[in-house]
Amino acid sequence: MPADVAAPFPWLSTCAVVFLALQLPMVAVLLSRLVQGPFRRPPLGPESPSLSQLGTVSVVVPTLNEAERLRPCLEGLTRQSYEVREILVVDSRSTDGTQAIVKRYQAQDPRLRLLEDDPLPSGWVGRPWALDYGFRHTAAASTWVLGVDADTQPQPGLVAALAKAMEQESYDLVSLAPRFILKQPGEFWLQPALLMTLIYRFGPAGSPSGVPQRVMANGQCFMVRRSLLEQLDGYRSAATSFCDDVTLARHAADQGAKVGFWDGSRLIKVRMYEGMAETWQEWGRSLDLKDAAPAAQIWWDWGFLALVQGLPWLLVPALLTTQRWTPTSWSLALQLLLLVNLGLVLIRVGMQAAVASAYDLKGAPGAWAFWLSPLADLAAVARIGLSSLRRPTRWRGREYPGGG
Repeated sequence: MPADVAAPFPWLSTCAVVFLALQLPMVAVLLSRLVQGPFRRPPLGPESPSLSQLGTVSVVVPTLNEAERLRPCLEGLTRQSYEVREILVVDSRSTDGTQAIVKRYQAQDPRLRLLEDDPLPSGWVGRPWALDYGFRHTAAASTWVLGVDADTQPQPGLVAALAKAMEQESYDLVSLAPRFILKQPGEFWLQPALLMTLIYRFGPAGSPSGVPQRVMANGQCFMVRRSLLEQLDGYRSAATSFCDDVTLARHAADQGAKVGFWDGSRLIKVRMYEGMAETWQEWGRSLDLKDAAPAAQIWWDWGFLALVQGLPWLLVPALLTTQRWTPTSWSLALQLLLLVNLGLVLIRVGMQAAVASAYDLKGAPGAWAFWLSPLADLAAVARIGLSSLRRPTRWRGREYPGGG
């Protein structure tokens, strides 16, 4: 930096060195994860069942006031073939007509059963309690237990494909990343940025899981070998968790189970939340995964996101709009800082194109906002930080003590 510039502002180069010292190791971590993308397991495709799969899968669907979202889920499940032995809908005393919907489908498909779980005991979160209750009422002859959320839309060939692949590859637990159905511009702007926080931390779906504490999972479609669930005493290890899917998957991996998180975008769709505000509130508060990892890992991951996903959107405009200097007059540290953060912005834009296949973009009126989602990265990183600070007190219609 020339003397006439460096003299009044000697701290600029020092700040650049500090930022680089923090960012460069994190960039190396990010690249080591994203480079797995081209070599990850390809998306799972539909399969027809074989006779050996006859009656091998029990499906459990937990519900609580899901009348507005449940029909596509039941439509998709009842269209699965003879590999599905039973479909247990475990309802937690819904008041919106959920049970009436289940009974109508039950009249059409004898595999479907409606159960009402016992009152929620102390020390349990509602979703793992319902899943545990359902598991303990499944047929002992089933090889697999498949947990499916009410907001999912299973596609033909889902269950047979998942059971076949898990059997052939000797997996004990596999969950699938879905294809997301979004509608409004605010959703398309915010939701992919929140999703990207998961990809940056754990790599793309289909990547090797690595150590147990880096295992990722998705409870919307979560298949477990029944013998493993018996060994783990059902969902008890995730009883208090608001991210029970990741908690259980990591516990299983720690016990030596073979665990996978695969791309299921060809087999399952999901309409998670209605609008941007609900996406921010409901999904955002669980993405920190604080119930599945120690505090040190949670805050390390948030620092990582701040440096590689959030900070570039502050540094690049700040550096490029500086009016008193041009890059040729900067110190080497400032030039390198700009190049690193421009690179991170370009990676992020490229990742937006890479995840486009995980969304239904055709026909949605707000789909144009999907391509502006990188501009929501600062908000997404801030949301992870806010969520990490406190435990939810309200979750899917239930109130819970605490909040600290």
